[in-house]
Formats: sequence, structure tokens, C-alpha cells
Amino acid sequence: MAKSTIYGIHAVETALRNDAESLGQIWLDKRSRNDRLKKLEKLAAESGLHLILADAERLDKMAGHNRHQGVVAEYYKLKSYTENDLYDLLDELEAAPFLLVLDGVTDPHNLGACLRTAEGAGVHAVIAPKDNAANITPTVRKVASGAAEIVPFIPVTNLARTLDTLKERGIWLTGTSDKARQTLYQADLKGPMALVMGAEGAGIRRLTEERCDYLISIPMKGQVSSLNVSVATGVCLYEALRQRHGSE
Repeated sequence: MAKSTIYGIHAVETALRNDAESLGQIWLDKRSRNDRLKKLEKLAAESGLHLILADAERLDKMAGHNRHQGVVAEYYKLKSYTENDLYDLLDELEAAPFLLVLDGVTDPHNLGACLRTAEGAGVHAVIAPKDNAANITPTVRKVASGAAEIVPFIPVTNLARTLDTLKERGIWLTGTSDKARQTLYQADLKGPMALVMGAEGAGIRRLTEERCDYLISIPMKGQVSSLNVSVATGVCLYEALRQRHGSE
């Protein structure tokens, strides 16, 4: 069982609530006793976990920086998923599948932000290629604010093949591209669908684009030609959520 370190109030609190058995020791800043850290203390005590009070310098060293918000914890696993887990998940769904595909997003901050938005929008799983793309790291988990522990992140060996399988299962692929003939707000994003987002700058790859059933674009009224991938993902996912659930 591999041991890693997580830090930040949201990440540690989510782990305590959803996967406490994977946590080891938790270090808290002994000079910062704010309400949020006291809440973490209570959750940790209820889970029977050992708390250690430490100075900020030690926490900085453990986290590798000073953006830990006063809490660092040992984490012994993060559930890893394979492509077969994706198909098992789809088989068990009662609702229409709602997936996010990230085609080569390499920046861990963007991946973390995408995971956080995906979890908030009710996405069932996030799919990405294993190679030449960001994977789950402490930075990703910190930015995701707990979402990395909730939404399945599924790296696949051959993204094109996975997309073909999704299409065979009746899932419509909607990709974002500046070549699109319709905007996000003209598209039908209801039903079984996967939103396909491209890498920072380059966009989705040719083989990925060829497999998309529809291409959409985000209207841009200013002088900037495109949005950051995590921002664009949020815009698209929440338009899909609006269409799928109306005013809920």
C-alpha cells in the first residue's frame, strides 16, 4: 500500500468523511486554532485517528510549501481505476451516463480544477489518457478540494479505442473545437453523453475529434480567442447540467 501526503482543509476533511480508513497520522498547526481546524480535530477524533500538533515550519517541509492551510495528513491509498472499472460503473448506472473526457490535459492545477467542477456537476467519471497527461498527485488533490477522492478518475491506455467503445454503448461524444458549427448553447447535451475537452492550447487531437459525434464551441465576445481548459470545462459542464436537470 503506497503512502502519500495530502494537505489543505478541504482535501483532508473530504478524506475524513469519505475514506477515513486510508488516513494515517494528521498534523495540525499548533499556532492556528481556527474553527475549521477544530472541526477537523473533531472529525479525526470521531474516526479514531492520531493527531499531532506541529509548528508551521514542519508542515511546510512535509507539504513542500506553505499552502497547506495548517493541516497535513498521511494518506495510504487513493482508489485506482482501470478501463474495466469504467464499464462496470456504466453497467450499474440508473441515470443516463454523464462523462468528462480530458484529452491530454497536462497541468495538474487544471486537472484538479476540472475534477472539482466535474464532481460538482454530477459527472459519473472523468477519463484521460495514461500517457502525456496529468495524473493524480498531491497538487491535483489539493486543487480538487476533495473531489479526487469522490469522482472516479480513469486513465486509459488507448483513448481512441475507449471512445469507440463508449459510442458502441450508445454514449454520444461532444467535443469542443474552434471548427464547430454550433455553439455550446445550441447543442443538445441531454441523454447519455461524454463531453470531450482538449489539452491546454492544442485542443483535442485529430483522432479524438474524428470520433466525436458533435463539435461545439463557446461563444467568445472579447479579444481573447479561448478560455483556460478548466474554465471552459466548467462552462460546458454546467450548461449540460442545466439542460439535463432544468431548474433543479
